[in-house]
Amino acid sequence: MSDLTALRLYFPQAARAKPTSFWHRLTAPALSHRLLTAAKRAGIQQALLHRVHAGYLPGHKMSHHHIESTPAQHPLCIELIDAEERLRDFIRQHADELHHVRAVFFRCELAT
Repeated sequence: MSDLTALRLYFPQAARAKPTSFWHRLTAPALSHRLLTAAKRAGIQQALLHRVHAGYLPGHKMSHHHIESTPAQHPLCIELIDAEERLRDFIRQHADELHHVRAVFFRCELAT
């Protein structure tokens, strides 16, 4: 049995990270980019950004991805895979940016 866990973070496509510099106050970076960069810096084993073709988040309407225009509330998913404790540490360290993010843990089983 492996000790790997998957953490999926669901949030709107338009979600922005908190500004960390003067320039970020003018145009804050996308939350998806900030979380992927932070995961890499934290040494998380695997991080993926899943583009959603259609779906909805709690309290929002169904939306569909379209090449020309996608609603701001269209869902995105970032999946992180590592040991559960390391993922929980990641969530604690970034809690101030994750208050509107739905986080779901999945225990992983590796096929042998």
